[in-house]
Amino acid sequence: MGPLLRERGIDLSASQVHRLVSGTPERLSLQVMSALCDILSCTPTDLVTTTAENAGVRKTATGDLPTPPTGAEKFRPRPARILPDA
Repeated sequence: MGPLLRERGIDLSASQVHRLVSGTPERLSLQVMSALCDILSCTPTDLVTTTAENAGVRKTATGDLPTPPTGAEKFRPRPARILPDA
């Protein structure tokens, strides 16, 4: 896989190629994805699967549940007006 990637301008170390081939990468650049699709004669949807998950309620830094909005976010500061000295 390394030489095929190098032919397409992708220079990965042996360990990077091993991780790419032997497991599921956490991140992948578009250039590498494009080269893999060219090598394997496939599309990105053939290589990537997605699953939808329900997002849980995020906790705050203190571990408490987030507080509901109070309405204070409606208030905005008024622009300052500079008046000439009288």
